[in-house]
Amino acid sequence: MRAVIQRVNRAEVNVDGQSIAKIGTGLLVLLGIEDADTTEDIHWLSAKIVNMRIFNDADGVMNKSVLDENGELILVSQFTLHASTKKGNRPSYIKASKPEVAIPLYQQMIQQLELDLGKPIGTGEFGADMKVQLTNDGPVTIVLDTKKRE
Repeated sequence: MRAVIQRVNRAEVNVDGQSIAKIGTGLLVLLGIEDADTTEDIHWLSAKIVNMRIFNDADGVMNKSVLDENGELILVSQFTLHASTKKGNRPSYIKASKPEVAIPLYQQMIQQLELDLGKPIGTGEFGADMKVQLTNDGPVTIVLDTKKRE
């Protein structure tokens, strides 16, 4: 799994002109799923996301997590995170999982994040043409890959 984590002041996901998820202070997480991903990846990544200390404390130092801040979270599935640009100028998405594999893993990730965060999260709509708006705070953007665990 590959995730792009963005600290936000606000974020919103729209499908067909309708808002389907909206948050204030928290995290907007874009998630790419590949066939090699497992439940272990879900547990590791969810724990990293909710416990990552990227929110400022009273001294302006990034020492607090979204959990500490009682922040909100939106998770959006994004197959393009597994784009290969090795050959030519048209990305290949061969590494990204097909819906029959990706949807159950995406749903498990939603459940795990809600469990770890202790409250419901917002989500995108799998496979939909989504319009995502955000105000990136900082900006703070972190990329995680469960296969590299860096």
